Amino acid sequence: MSDPAECIRKLEAREGGSDIVTTSIEARIAEELGVRERQVKAAVELLDGGSTVPFIARYRKEATEMLDDAQLRTLEERLRYLRELEDRRAAVLDSVREQGKLTPELEARILGADTKARLEDIYLPFKPKRRTKAQIAREAGLEPLAEGLLADPSVEPAAAAAAFVDAGKGVADPAAALDGARSILTEKFSEDADLIGELRERMWGRGRLAARVREGKEEAGAKFADYFDFTEPFTELPSHRVLAMLRGEKEDVLSLELEPEEPSESSSVPSSYEPIVAHRFGVADRGRPGDKWLLDTVRWAWRTRILVHLGIDLRLRLRTAAEDESVRVFAANLRDLLLAAPAGTRATLGLDPGFRTGVKVAVIDATGKVVATDTVYPHVPANRWDESLAKLARLAKEHAVELVAIGNGTASRETDKLAGELLAKHPELNLTKVMVSEAGASVYSASAFASQELPDMDVSLRGAVSIARRLQDPLAELVKIDPKSIGVGQYQHDLSEVKLSRSLDAVVEDCVNGVGVDVNTASAPLLSRVSGISAGLAENIVAHRDAHGPFRSRRALKDVSRLGPKAYEQCAGFLRIRGGDDPLDASSVHPEAYPVVRRMVKTSGGEVAALIGNTGVLRSLRADDFVDETFGLPTVTDILKELEKPGRDPRPAFKTATFKEGVEKIGDLVAGLVLEGVVTNVAAFGAFVDVGVHQDGLVHVSAMSKSFVKDPRDVVKPGDVVKVKVLDVDIPRKRISLTLRLDDEAEREPGGAAPKRERGERGQRGERAERADRGERGGDRGGQGGRPPQQRRGDRSQAAAPAPANSAMADALRKAGLLNEGGSGGRGGRGKR
Repeated sequence: MSDPAECIRKLEAREGGSDIVTTSIEARIAEELGVRERQVKAAVELLDGGSTVPFIARYRKEATEMLDDAQLRTLEERLRYLRELEDRRAAVLDSVREQGKLTPELEARILGADTKARLEDIYLPFKPKRRTKAQIAREAGLEPLAEGLLADPSVEPAAAAAAFVDAGKGVADPAAALDGARSILTEKFSEDADLIGELRERMWGRGRLAARVREGKEEAGAKFADYFDFTEPFTELPSHRVLAMLRGEKEDVLSLELEPEEPSESSSVPSSYEPIVAHRFGVADRGRPGDKWLLDTVRWAWRTRILVHLGIDLRLRLRTAAEDESVRVFAANLRDLLLAAPAGTRATLGLDPGFRTGVKVAVIDATGKVVATDTVYPHVPANRWDESLAKLARLAKEHAVELVAIGNGTASRETDKLAGELLAKHPELNLTKVMVSEAGASVYSASAFASQELPDMDVSLRGAVSIARRLQDPLAELVKIDPKSIGVGQYQHDLSEVKLSRSLDAVVEDCVNGVGVDVNTASAPLLSRVSGISAGLAENIVAHRDAHGPFRSRRALKDVSRLGPKAYEQCAGFLRIRGGDDPLDASSVHPEAYPVVRRMVKTSGGEVAALIGNTGVLRSLRADDFVDETFGLPTVTDILKELEKPGRDPRPAFKTATFKEGVEKIGDLVAGLVLEGVVTNVAAFGAFVDVGVHQDGLVHVSAMSKSFVKDPRDVVKPGDVVKVKVLDVDIPRKRISLTLRLDDEAEREPGGAAPKRERGERGQRGERAERADRGERGGDRGGQGGRPPQQRRGDRSQAAAPAPANSAMADALRKAGLLNEGGSGGRGGRGKR
């Protein structure tokens, strides 16, 4: 990191000054995205005109010159930020202008501020504030004294101050006058925008976050024990540790301190930041009468104002960066869950497991309609096993059930065993059993929509319906639940509500429109996620469908109340009408492009229906032949691909995991056992896997591959079926350590040391970093990220001793209050029955 001399040189360069050329918002975004400005301008115009990102990405490729949905989402976020910046800039200019202090130079600096932080730095001296000590000193006429001492250190401070003594103005003696002058200079030093900007970046690069346990909180805050005496550089702190420590502080367990640099052995040694402040204002020790007073003033300004100001700024920066990363992880996991493979239109038996209250049963037909419900009591205390089997067999036979969906909450493995016996005793039924995440099922059951959708059904049975339906079509069912309740995030309750909701809503919108929606079967919540359709308009579509029967064409959508031309333009391409009057209505070809298809049909001969799916004919057509002034090559190419495989579902093929027979509880696990499981959640430090023992295991990022893994999602995603090996089991703490590297050795070394693995195989960020995230014996008591490196102040250079590779478990995190209900493993807040 740069030393004080380098920072001083940067300040000198800035002082030289230069004309600041402001850049348009579109130009700046174009530079950030690495695209042409005209592409950004076209996208901005479309967004301002009411178009959605899915619509622009899919149907306006010519206008944006092929900007994809990821680029458009980034563009949309940056556009929002930069417009907020411009609004704030205008407010700042108005405020300074009203004060009569707006000079051409200051205006140029305000116009040149490229971030909100920089703008606020410049505005700080002019920002209306409560009466400060500096303001009171100015009112007492002490500003000439402060400026005079700063300009001419050869003057003896006390002698100069004597001339400003005035009891009537509250300046009783020279000492009081000097105190007032110091307050004025302290404010001046701490409100210099260029200086604060340099010091902020220096502190970010050199500083550290330190945590200590509050006195008497050791026992109550045991879950944060790994942070009781901890420091780590700002630039090395992962998001989950930052959020863990902030939560520990919020719960009054930890005290956090932002250290600007490595603490000195002696408290009398000045901070390396003070010379930078001194140089900025020409303060130096040259043996003059005023030098010592000025240097003391610099130190006072640094310790009482500047450091406090930077601490607030960097704390916000740490939180913002951690939130952004956690939101990114949550959004990525949600996308994978929503786009999980659907089982399709097959009659399904949904089982919501429970012990005392029984197993709730719901049968839905191929369309998702509920055709039967019941409750059986196969488990303790009732133990009506045979009776339960008979009921399930009857329901399965009566309704031609093909799939059995079993919720993965309490009593899931016991209920899975029941379903297994059902399959064994009744092979003629040809049933397939699947374990399904219950995440959010209880939230749906008690929701207003569930009451509207299933008004005469008991709340407890609605969960079984949701479990069955999410096996048929995860996307269609999960959109009925608030994304924050699905439980695939980390520290979501500590995140900005607006930021999280905006990101998750964008993910849901992209997923729904990417797959497409059958307008004649979709629920109102699903329709409300389609481009251009609001919640009210979705209700109108459903009401029109109920009153007039299924839609026969996309054109019929125009008859829906309040569905105007703009809404039709935005939604039509994403809505599917199967078996309608026009076969193109079942595809993603937008109605505005139907004339292009008609020309293709005329060229090839025959009818539209004959052209759709006819690979040979379609591949003989040249896209260039159908390009015109309205539809360019990208759109025509998309049309040909869509006609070849109309209405294709981008989601993967459906497959299930098979849990190992006889392995039903954590006590059945032994090191070295290879199991099949389902990835339930992916965090920044690894992935949680359900192996069928009521407790998810953790595959740490270092155990995912022999090569370096930057992002666990590059290896696995929620819903993936994987094979894992058990490395370690800690039954008392309910922790299971797993590996995807099936050749890893699981035997324990003498004395309980870590599993025997070659150090080089870890290959991630060194042993300390692995221990930091893995959790060691402390699990993730302070947060989902596992145990941090124990960087004690007196022994930073030494790594902690090896410890067993026990992993942070979803249940432990949930008990610690560090995961939402459902957390990793998606128990969805079901709780114990």
